[in-house]
Amino acid sequence: MDLGIKDKIALVAAASRGLGKAVALQLAREGARVAICSRTERSIAAACDDIRRQTGGEVLGVAADVTRSDQVRALVQDVTRAFGGVDILVTNAGGPPAGMASDFTVDDYRAAAELNLMSTIALCYEVLPQMKQQRWGRIVAITSVAARQPIDHLILSNTARAGVLGFIKTLSSQVATEGITVNAVCPGYTNTERIQELAAMYAASGKGTVEEFYRRIEVEVPMKRMGTPEEFANAVAFLVSACASYITGVALPIDGGYVKGLF
Repeated sequence: MDLGIKDKIALVAAASRGLGKAVALQLAREGARVAICSRTERSIAAACDDIRRQTGGEVLGVAADVTRSDQVRALVQDVTRAFGGVDILVTNAGGPPAGMASDFTVDDYRAAAELNLMSTIALCYEVLPQMKQQRWGRIVAITSVAARQPIDHLILSNTARAGVLGFIKTLSSQVATEGITVNAVCPGYTNTERIQELAAMYAASGKGTVEEFYRRIEVEVPMKRMGTPEEFANAVAFLVSACASYITGVALPIDGGYVKGLF
């Protein structure tokens, strides 16, 4: 299937590794001109080199902290100067710390909101004027299954990411007549570098083996396995494509059936 995004300009946030990098890599494979950001110059440069090596595509890397509105503004300006604009935006950021309500203060919730909710809002506000002017745009926010089905030890993520879904759903209806689709994706357990690090930490703590760590996760998933970054990226690539022109306002779990709710 031709996704119709060849030469489209895609900005993927927090894309030096993990799900963000997988999405950037897939969009480059589809012929998009890709810009990615991360907090550190070294990590973003390495990711750019890897994506270019694998795809031969045009990739721009910018060091930016998406919790800083001034850096988000500068990021979009840099991409616009280099490529001429932004057609596709994929918002993304790392997750806040795990823990229970008793582990955190009100300031921790503020920090989680800045990381996951406010960064999404800031990125959208920066690209929407361009998208409205050209009457075409695709926005996809990477959240988590925790936004759909709260996870006990992730109270900060449950709270902040649910706010992202509220913003994305509302925004989608307000720009629907302007050729812009706005959706969210909710990844479940996916075998990224972060999961591999957690497995190693689990084993190092003496709680069990790496294999036992994976089994504890996989038993909760109807497919009895974790997803791959490539599977996740394929779904995002479809949502930002010309083929998905009548899909907006959805919060799509990409989770092997983990979320149990009907909606």
